[in-house]
Amino acid sequence: MKAVVMTAAGNPDVLQLQEIPNPKIQADTEILVRLRGAGVNPIDTKVRSRGTFYPDKTPHILGCDGAGIVEAVGLSVDRFRVGDEVYFCNGGLGGPRGNYAELAVVEQHCVARKPTCLSFAEAAAAPLVLITAWESLYDRAKLHGGQTVLIHAGAGGVGHVAIQLAKLLGAKVCTTVGSEEKAQFVRQLGADLPVLYKQTDFDRAVLDWTNGEGVDVAFDTVGGETFFQTCPAVKVYGDLVTILEPDAKLGNLKIARSRNLRISLELMLTPMLQNLVEEQERQGKILQQCTRLIDDGKLQIHLNKTFPLAEAAAAHEMLESGSMMGKIVLIQN
Repeated sequence: MKAVVMTAAGNPDVLQLQEIPNPKIQADTEILVRLRGAGVNPIDTKVRSRGTFYPDKTPHILGCDGAGIVEAVGLSVDRFRVGDEVYFCNGGLGGPRGNYAELAVVEQHCVARKPTCLSFAEAAAAPLVLITAWESLYDRAKLHGGQTVLIHAGAGGVGHVAIQLAKLLGAKVCTTVGSEEKAQFVRQLGADLPVLYKQTDFDRAVLDWTNGEGVDVAFDTVGGETFFQTCPAVKVYGDLVTILEPDAKLGNLKIARSRNLRISLELMLTPMLQNLVEEQERQGKILQQCTRLIDDGKLQIHLNKTFPLAEAAAAHEMLESGSMMGKIVLIQN
């Protein structure tokens, strides 16, 4: 099969299209998927530039997100059959199991049926951001109706999904964006207050919006100084969830401590990295629930741009340029 192989850690040009052997089902509970799309996520660019989690396994194929058609199933597979259209988040952190390829082998518990209303490219854009936003808002912060939430980078991959999930619960949403175009985009998703952070101090805008109290929940998808600047915008005893590791060189937690904030760290890759089967199955069930929401017209995925598989390097360059709405996907014919 054709696959984009990471030949070394470095710039996007280390991603090279190669011909490699087809993957084979090795466990009775695995399925073989003919991929039609692979999502491109920030974790892909980080692994490419820094090195993989499993340097001893080769070849290195990136891409955690995939969507395609089941081509073969293991002897014990009872959830899928040949011909099913599926999507999933699995692999792509080092070694031969990744989705920048024509074929992928995946454990059935990681997989869900693709929403019928989505193209394969749209479906491939979805799994990682759906699970990340779901776990952050629903599992970590326990968000519920009537609460207020601040979502950073609301026009981004995770952010645009998080806005919709928050609104589905009946929460009020404030979100940071970098342009008026993005402000209009997030309003269409249901955001109550877009804040153009380049022109306005978001923490002050949030306090004004909440009559000086701060939001019940803040969801940080940016990291860096933004994490620390968010603390005074969260109400006393509120929740702050971040998907990035706070850097102590950029701030401190004095304000968070004085406001008695509950801080949660979200890494949806943990079940894959630590081989936690029950948690991987739970994430598969999250995708099943999202499939229903998407097919019911309650949740949408914004696909910004697609690239042919052979142009993975160009896709990485676009993602790393920043200031992008929605998601990028590699498509396989």
